[in-house]
Amino acid sequence: MEKLLEEFSLGLFFWQAVLFIALVFLLKKFAWKPILDSVNDREEGIKRALDSAEKAKLEMQNLQADNEKLIKEARAEREAMLKEARDIKNKMIDDAKEEAREEAGKLIAQAQASIETEKKAAITELKSQVANLSIEIAEKVVRDELSNKDKQVKLVESMLGEATLN
Repeated sequence: MEKLLEEFSLGLFFWQAVLFIALVFLLKKFAWKPILDSVNDREEGIKRALDSAEKAKLEMQNLQADNEKLIKEARAEREAMLKEARDIKNKMIDDAKEEAREEAGKLIAQAQASIETEKKAAITELKSQVANLSIEIAEKVVRDELSNKDKQVKLVESMLGEATLN
């Protein structure tokens, strides 16, 4: 420190102080304002970026809420459509079953009517055949009975005896 004090000169100090003040003045005039302006601009830009980021965050939250709402609505709509489809399917099945029952009932009624008709036709045919056989048998018996004269007279007398006159 002593060496420093020995070499200390007031003139040198004066010129160094003048140069320092001039340098500070020049820096203030030409560099300090642009530096402060750029720092302020940078600060403003950061504030705007933070505000934009906050707005974007809010928008994202709103969009996310809207998306969730749309997803819920879509799910509800899908469930409604599935329920409607199940209801339609069940109705179609029930209608088909009912139609099949009705058709089966008609077919059974037609079959019963057909069976009854066939039965009547068979009974009529059977009666006709029985009548024809009876006539043939009666004809053969009568022929046999009428082949003899005595038997013919006897038959006529028995028939007249059975016949009643009013």
